[in-house]
This record gives sequence, structure tokens and C-alpha cells, in this order.
Amino acid sequence: MLVLSTLISKIKNHKISMNMVSLITIVSLYFAVAFNYPINEKIYQLSQGQEIFLFLTPALLTCAFIIIFSFIAFPYVFKGIVVVLTITSAMAFYAALQYNTMFDYAMIENIFETNVDEASSYLSSASIGYLIVFGLIPSILLLKVNIVRHASWLKELFHRAILMSVAIVGLLLISVFYFKDYASIGRNNSYLNKMINPADAFNTVKYIKNEYLTAPLEYITIGEDAVVTPAKNGKPTLMVILVGETARAQNSAYNGYERETNPYTKDLGLITFQNVTSCGTATAHSLPCMFSNMTRTSYNKDRANNQDNALDVLTHAGVKAVWIDNDGGDKAVAKNIEKEMITDHSESNLCNGSSCYDEILLKGLDKRIAETQGNQVYALHMIGSHGPTYWKRYPKEMAVFGPACNRSDIENCSDAEITNVYDNTLVYTDYVIAQTVKKLQSYSDKYNVVMLYISDHGESLGENGLYLHGAPYMMAPKEQTHVPWYIWMSDDYANQKGIDKAAVIDNSATGDYSHDNLFHTILGLYGVTTKAKDNALDIMAN
Repeated sequence: MLVLSTLISKIKNHKISMNMVSLITIVSLYFAVAFNYPINEKIYQLSQGQEIFLFLTPALLTCAFIIIFSFIAFPYVFKGIVVVLTITSAMAFYAALQYNTMFDYAMIENIFETNVDEASSYLSSASIGYLIVFGLIPSILLLKVNIVRHASWLKELFHRAILMSVAIVGLLLISVFYFKDYASIGRNNSYLNKMINPADAFNTVKYIKNEYLTAPLEYITIGEDAVVTPAKNGKPTLMVILVGETARAQNSAYNGYERETNPYTKDLGLITFQNVTSCGTATAHSLPCMFSNMTRTSYNKDRANNQDNALDVLTHAGVKAVWIDNDGGDKAVAKNIEKEMITDHSESNLCNGSSCYDEILLKGLDKRIAETQGNQVYALHMIGSHGPTYWKRYPKEMAVFGPACNRSDIENCSDAEITNVYDNTLVYTDYVIAQTVKKLQSYSDKYNVVMLYISDHGESLGENGLYLHGAPYMMAPKEQTHVPWYIWMSDDYANQKGIDKAAVIDNSATGDYSHDNLFHTILGLYGVTTKAKDNALDIMAN
């Protein structure tokens, strides 16, 4: 820090004089070569190592940036915009370089809807170092530049016109001679445009416009005709929905994983669905999508936020619905029902100071059930396997696999250590599922009880150089889209609800399902009849 302080002090005391044409060129080169190193490298790889692309792509990007920056090169404007872009691009550069993260609209949506505790888990000495070296120091240098202008605006415009002309000619020449090469690479890898830094700035503006500057849609009520079919035994229904976080199916023992990551539930008779895909690769997208009646291909967030979801339909049927959250927010899923946020992280046994273990979701559940009469549903939003601070998701004494990556800068851990710590989170999640089932079993004399667990999306643990989640869906690997889905119900529950449990078990092994099925399956599993339910998507009806 002393060295950094000395360096910044020297920069502050040193004046740099430069004309605008030179400054635009230098800034464009910096963005094209430094911040866009990941896409330069990717295109070089996709060109099968043609050395010409080591120079072509940076040149192409430099020409494009010269044209873009020329349009904002006005006094009192240029420096401010470029400083903001430089700082945000430095953070995006770190994420792209270390985790292959792409900052498309869905990723920006996820960033904006991430709480402070979750965001802080991504901070590390490495990420801060990148921010200082590639963002802060260049920004200070830029601010110290004394822009020397020509004697007349006419002369200034002339030099700008020459610079833009050179850039345009450069783009045209590259297009003429290498259009076929770039077109071939681009058609087969349409995600490349999402890698350009600062794409995050464009998508941030787009997000702000959509979220804060656009009038909301008219609200639509769904399933007002919903009713719960009375059980033969006269008991009300008690359902718990465990909303998993970042659990991928590949690491579930139920899906053939070689490790025992489901030791606590293996004898409880869970119905485990083998082939389930998510609606998205990040919570901000998947969570509202999975509870809506829309399919992945027809999903629209604005529409989902302004209409009823599965939990709302249950309330229309007279069911008491409660959302309890341990993962930083419901993403508007619980907009119309009772909601409790776990914000006190000081619970000595169940929290670690920055977050709480998911077992805390069960604390106080008995009191809620006792105070409520009739049909009830509790949606418990778990923090599950949220990275990169995986080791904070389970108590130390419950660690099974080691050595584990007990640090947030996971790029400094081996893939084996990352897998170990991630698998430990799954084991703990399995423990919480088992505790939930046992709690429900204790109410079976008064209620018809059932449990449903499903994850919102998966996680990459180093496969093909990818880490964490949030990849654009069209190129997302199965590790981020293949999720576990478990249901626990007794034979008596199935009989009371008219469910062919044996058929459900058979279909769970061979059927292809997705978050598209969740809305309709929740209603079918609960025993709700409504025109809003599509039997073709209700697993219980098939």
C-alpha cells in the first residue's frame, strides 16, 4: 500500500500535455489491447492459431473504439465518461480473465439484484489489485492529462476528421480482406459480441432504462378460480418448497456422481428427477421464471413481475403462503405474500458473521405452523452452494471432502480443491433437506405433508475454463443448466391427492423436464384445480 500511495502521489504531481487526437488513440488502444485481451485470445484460438489474428483483432477493435470515443470527445465530458468506463471495465476484465464471465444483459440484471453481502463475497486481493492497476491508476493518469487544443475549432475538427477517416479506412480494409474469416468465426460463435469490454456499460444503460425509465405493464391476476381438492382424510396440506441455489445435477449422487453427496437423504425415499434443465443461469433470471407460468423460451421478466405466479395461485385457493429468504432476495416472487428475510447474521450456531447456514430457515417454522390453521406452503430460499465463498455455506464440522478451497479468489485454488469445497456445500444442503423431511414427518398426524426441492441454476467448476455461473444461455454448459429436482411424499399423501406415485418414480428416471414444469407441478402436487394449470406440464398428472 505504501508503494501504491507513493506512485499515486507522483502521478498527482506530474502534468501530462496531449492533444485530443492522441488521447483518443491511446484510450482506444488501451481498451482494445488490454481490456479486450480475452476476446483477442478467443478469436485467435478459434482461428486455429493463425498468427495474423494476433494483430488483426486488436487493430479492428482499436479502429472501432476510435470512432466511438470520437463521438464523446467533448470538453468536460470525455474524461468523466472514460474514467467510469475504465473503472467498470477493470472489474469486468478481472471477471472475464479469471472466470470467463460475459457481461450480457442477464449478467447485468443479476449484478444489480445482488445484495451487499453477496457482492462482497467476490472481493479478494486479486480483484482489488486488478481494479487498482487497470482501473484506478489509468484513471488518475487520464485526469492529469492537460488537453492541448488547436488554435481554432476548424483545425480541431479537421484533425478529428482525419483520425476518424483513418479508423474507418482501417475497418474497411480489414473487412475487405478478412470478412470471410470473421464471418465464419462469428456465425459459429455468436456469443463473441458479448465478450467485448465495455459491453457491461451498454447493458447497464439498457437495464436502467427498462427497470426505472419504462412504465410497468398492467398487472394480470392468474388462477382466481383455484381450489384445493379436499383430502379423503380431512387433513389440511402442509408443503415446504426448498428453493436451491447453484446446485448442479452432475454432482448429485442421485444422478450417478461417484461421491456420496446425498448421505442424509439416501434412505428417505426421495423421488429424484434425472434430467432437469433450468430457465436461466443466474438467480435474477431463473427465480421469477421458474415460479411463473411462462416457459423458458417465452419468458419475459417484466411480464413475470406484473402477474401472479404459482405461490399467488395457491393463495387464491385459500392456502397460507410464506417466503423465508436466506439468499439475498426473492426477485419479486414473493411480492404478494408474507415474506421474511434472514438479515441477522449474528446467530452464533447457525451464522458465520457474513451469512447464515441454511438450517436457520427451519428455525421458527414450528411456531409459524402452530399459529396458522388450514392449508399452508412455505418457500424457503436457500443460499445453498453460492460461490465463490463456498466454504461459508456450511459449518466447518460438516466438511467431508478436502483439501478445500477456503478462499474467495478461487483462481488461486486447484480445480480439485474447488470441487471439494463445492461438494461439501451439497452434502450440507442434503442435510438440510433431510431435516426438513423429518420435521414434516412430525406433522403427519395433523397434516398431509410434502416437500419439493429444486435448484435455480447450476455452476461451473473449471470445466472448459469456466467458473461460477451466469453464462449466456445459448452457450452455457450443462454444468450451469442441469439442476437437481427432488420430491418427498409418503404413499398416504399420494393416495390422498390421487397421484400415481409409482408412475412419477418411473418417469423421474427417463423423462426430460425443466423449470417450465414447476408452476404446474406445484399446483398438481398440492391438489389444486384451476384453468391456469396445464396438465401437459404437470408431472403429477402424467
